[in-house]
Amino acid sequence: MKKLLLITGILIGSYMGNLVVQDTNKIPVLIVDGFSNHDWKQTTKVTKWILEETGMFLVDVSTIPIDSVQRLAWRADFDKYAVVIQSSNNIWDPKLKWSPEAEKDLEDYVENGGGLFILHSANNAFSHWPAYNQMIGMGWRNKSYGYSLEISKDGKIIRHAPGEGEDTGHGDRFDALIQIINRHPINRDYPDQWKTANTEVYYFPRGPAENLTVLSYAYDSTGTQRKWPIEWVVNYGKGRVYNSSMGHLWKDEIYPPAFRCIGFQTTIIRVTEWLATGETTYPLPGNFPTKDNVSLRNERAFLNQENNIPFQ
Repeated sequence: MKKLLLITGILIGSYMGNLVVQDTNKIPVLIVDGFSNHDWKQTTKVTKWILEETGMFLVDVSTIPIDSVQRLAWRADFDKYAVVIQSSNNIWDPKLKWSPEAEKDLEDYVENGGGLFILHSANNAFSHWPAYNQMIGMGWRNKSYGYSLEISKDGKIIRHAPGEGEDTGHGDRFDALIQIINRHPINRDYPDQWKTANTEVYYFPRGPAENLTVLSYAYDSTGTQRKWPIEWVVNYGKGRVYNSSMGHLWKDEIYPPAFRCIGFQTTIIRVTEWLATGETTYPLPGNFPTKDNVSLRNERAFLNQENNIPFQ
C-alpha cells in the first residue's frame, strides 16, 4: 500500500470556514459500519460528507450484515484503502462479532502500515478480541480489564491498575474544554484549550494502554470531577491508530452539535489525513473554537445537501 499520498490541490474558501481542495490525488478511505447502539447509518452519512466535502478523500462504505451467515462471510478489502474508519459496535449484543478471518484481515492491515480511525463508540466494541484491544489502546471496559489513564491536577498521566477505580462510564454530555497535552500533526496549531460541543468524557477508559500517546484531555464536570483522556494515538506494528470519545450521534439525531463543531470536523479531517500520510496539510479554520466558545456549522450546510439544495 502506498502510504504517502501527495496533496497537490488548490485551496479555496468554502462554506463557513471549511476549506476545499480541488484536483487532488484523493486519499481512499473505507468506513466499516453495520451495527451499533448509536445511529451508525447517520454517523456514516455525516462523516462521509465531512471528509468528501474537502475534496481530499474518496470514501467507500462496507456495511457488515446482521444475519449471522452473511456476517461470517463478510470480508473487506482493507488493503485498497489508506484509512479504515471503524464504526461498528457490539456492546449491546456481544454475539455480533466479525469472523476470525475478518479480524485477522484488520490486524494484518494495521500491522503492515494501515491507518485505523476508531470513531466514538467503536471503542466500546469487541472486548473479546485481543488484537483489537491492543490496537485501540483503551476503550469501554469493566474495571477488571486493563489499565486506565487519568490526568493529574498538574497535567501528569496517572496509570490505574486493573481492578482499581470503576468500570468505564460517562456523565451527561456537555460543552467540554479540550486541553492539549501533547502536540502532534493533528493538533499542531490548535489553541492550547478549545471548547467542543455536547460531548462525552469517558472516565476510566481501559485497555492494554501500550504504545499509546494521549493528545488531549478534559475535565469531567458532570460525573467524577476529574480529568480524563479525550484523544489518543497508538502505534501498532507499522500502522497508526487514532481513538477518541468525541463523535457522539444518538438515535433520531441528524446533524447534532457534536458533529457540527468546527473543532471536531477539523479533527476528523486531520486525523484521516495523518493516518494516511503521517502529516497534515489541512489548514486551521479561522472560526476554530476558542477556550471560551464553541463554534458550530450551520445545520443547513448538511441538511440542504441531503436534499440537493444549494447552501450559500
